[in-house]
Amino acid sequence: MRITTWNINSIRAREKRARAWIAANQPDVLCLQETKVEDGGFPGAMFEELGYRYAHLGQKSYNGVAIAARTELTDVRRGFGDGGDDTQSRFLVATVAGVRVCCLYVPNGQEVGSDKYAYKLEWLARLRRWLEASTERGVPLALCADWNVAMSDLDVHDPAAWAGKNLFSEPERAAMNELLTWGLTDCYRARHPEGRDYSWWDYFGVAFFKNRGLRIDMILANPPLAARLIDCTIDRDARKGQDASDHAPVTATFSD
Repeated sequence: MRITTWNINSIRAREKRARAWIAANQPDVLCLQETKVEDGGFPGAMFEELGYRYAHLGQKSYNGVAIAARTELTDVRRGFGDGGDDTQSRFLVATVAGVRVCCLYVPNGQEVGSDKYAYKLEWLARLRRWLEASTERGVPLALCADWNVAMSDLDVHDPAAWAGKNLFSEPERAAMNELLTWGLTDCYRARHPEGRDYSWWDYFGVAFFKNRGLRIDMILANPPLAARLIDCTIDRDARKGQDASDHAPVTATFSD
């Protein structure tokens, strides 16, 4: 079973590129973030033509998450469902082939100390509470996301330059580590302990060409799923060329 997470940065703007990548790679499950379109504007026909079923939680111009799969999606949930603020389309969950798949778009935070940064930290804490309250530890679980957090020095092209800044600040990393203590495995790091592959490069300047990136897109797996992990890779080539997303797809492969 191959599960891919990809911040597409507007599905309408990248529809042609998405179609080509999906046709060439054919993941069993594809989680998309930042679709940036309301449900009525999501190109569902494209996914159906490619042999996928899908669920989408959209929002005009911002956010938006989708799960597409080759088999049926069941028990689809949109939002945390905890009575809190779910006005931003960032949280979508479905069961696919016995795996509970979460497609998440974690708030960016913008600037350390800002209201948006505080919202980001609370959102991550809320996710931790949701794991405790709403998941069964014996059921395979994959959290697929643009986490907007780089976890370690290996995940940042210049750790000294990024130290204390949004995406790499200590409170953000602490919040992520609190998630991991629930029993989650970073699939890429589990298979590439010293890997320095990145998943996001800024559009500005020559960041991509000089490989000035961050690894902020990750698939986290709980123990029943992590035990089946074969490999996890980042498709840097998908970031190349005109009209590319600023993120690369991350794919984890699991035994059946």
